Amino acid sequence: MIRVSIFDDNDSLRETLALIFEATDDLIVTGQYPNALKAVEVVNHTQPDVILMDIDMPGRTGIEAVQLIREQTTRPKILMLTVFEDVERIFAAISAGAVGYLLKKTPADKIIDAIREVMSGGAAMTPSIALKVLQAFQQPKPTDFSLTDKEKEVLKRLVEGDSYKLIAHHCDISMGTVRTHIVNIYEKLHVNSKSEAVAKALKTGLFK
Repeated sequence: MIRVSIFDDNDSLRETLALIFEATDDLIVTGQYPNALKAVEVVNHTQPDVILMDIDMPGRTGIEAVQLIREQTTRPKILMLTVFEDVERIFAAISAGAVGYLLKKTPADKIIDAIREVMSGGAAMTPSIALKVLQAFQQPKPTDFSLTDKEKEVLKRLVEGDSYKLIAHHCDISMGTVRTHIVNIYEKLHVNSKSEAVAKALKTGLFK
């Protein structure tokens, strides 16, 4: 049986999906939640195999929740289920650790197929989302955002998953200087978080 948790503030959608999954031979719903404020605790307690995660929820976004879950465990496969189709959110979700990105208009049988797909080691995307990702990689790359060499070094370490402490060690700078560089990086990239900065660096091919 595939154990599935659902995080979505749309009560009707969440409850409908839960009923459909429970009627499916190989799926069992371990829990359904209207927000992701206790996502880490819930995942640690219920041990789902697959998580369906909305993005826009009260208190904490789904992308933030994915990042927090991934800091604790690599076990559950996380599928985003959202109305958002913009490339920035797609890349931010994938960078945070999601293995799939589905739109809420996806038919239930296709969502079930996607759950099985990620459980077998694959990735799952709504076709229109996959096309956006391909088009993003095919677009001409912009400038390097006027980042200094040290800012590029710090950003590269962020992309590789280093903590602030590790960045300070590898770049031979203080924690305060790391924070200053990261503030400057956010400003130059026009982002507001680590996951957005990493997503933009990957999308624009800064380190290819």
